[in-house]
Amino acid sequence: MNTGLAARRRFVLVLGLLTGLAAVTIDMSLPAIPQMVEALGTRMSMGQLIVGSFMAGIALGQLPAGLLSDRLGRMPVLYGGVAVFIVAALACSFSSRIELMLAARFVQGLGASVGVVIARAIVRDIASGREAARLMSVLVMVFTAAPMLAPIAGGYMVTTWNWRTPFIAIAIFGAAVFLMMHTILRETHVPVREHHIVRQLLMSLREFFSHRQCIFGVLLVLLPAAGFMSLITGSSALIIELYGFPPQAFGFIFALAGLSILGGSALNRRLLLRLNGMQAIGIGAVLVGIASVQLLIFSWLNDVAFWWLWGNVCLFMFSTGFLMPNATALALDPVPRIAGVAASIIGTVQNVAAAASAIISGLLYDGSIRNVSFVMGFFGIATGIVFLLRRPIAGAELTAREAGV
Repeated sequence: MNTGLAARRRFVLVLGLLTGLAAVTIDMSLPAIPQMVEALGTRMSMGQLIVGSFMAGIALGQLPAGLLSDRLGRMPVLYGGVAVFIVAALACSFSSRIELMLAARFVQGLGASVGVVIARAIVRDIASGREAARLMSVLVMVFTAAPMLAPIAGGYMVTTWNWRTPFIAIAIFGAAVFLMMHTILRETHVPVREHHIVRQLLMSLREFFSHRQCIFGVLLVLLPAAGFMSLITGSSALIIELYGFPPQAFGFIFALAGLSILGGSALNRRLLLRLNGMQAIGIGAVLVGIASVQLLIFSWLNDVAFWWLWGNVCLFMFSTGFLMPNATALALDPVPRIAGVAASIIGTVQNVAAAASAIISGLLYDGSIRNVSFVMGFFGIATGIVFLLRRPIAGAELTAREAGV
């Protein structure tokens, strides 16, 4: 473990940018969809699939990326993945048919998945315990900042030039990250090729799920993610249609939720100088519980002032700044030899849970606030219950962690 790398700001910044590749790609391209639909002669329903096809690539690419990084090393797989991402971004910018665009976005998602997985694996390579949780907080902060800035930049590009410009900018961003990888990052993992690749995958999966601490950590990652994905899915209908805010106000209101995660992650990173990871998770669990109880009440009443509803949404998001970095570090801690596969398991499960939540939230929408408030409240309460049941779920492995080790 090269702990000296954990203190280098440029090194950690590049890991944060790798984690943010997916968020930048999705959010910067959103303002281009209406013009793209018109230019390619397709329907809006087809145009919106550029998000779904990209997310499908991310979901399917994570497990292979993690396994290959354990077998070949982190850097070769990173180079390959980001190169694929850049080429696919250029293919998007030159697409003349929606079918080509969707195929390119899927491939782009495969490339982006490498950055998401390997950034987490590298954190586990160079740090553990409290220090790993502090580094994960930085990654969450960068990941959160991207959705607040990327749509603004994308909208400006579309207005000033045309719909292809954000895709070109995404390719340039990928190339800049590739250059920074080459100059700043270094290999942090000794490749393991003792077994056939399929056998290695099965052994890695078995090892990960044999640790109850890993399962506990994964639950605390996927449950809050499932909760806030319902917000992302229903936010425009909630803010614009139900509460009547103008479309131009949407971005600023939604940014408050992003700022809440940013603030929670920043405070978490500072508190970890004094607290251990489990204590920080406890703070997040209490906060998400307070927000979730109120959100369930709002769902039952189906009528609440916007400031009260959005205040509890922001409190929920603030709590994730405590829960997700510490839970990720907790899940990765027992399995340093298979950090790549472990990171890919966490990412895949998180994406599947988020996708399921988005579908459920969409199906529950009935022209009221119930879908967002109920789904967020349900998964928030589930998060609190998992924390309360931490000893039965995580078992003896948690004893040392709660003692501050």
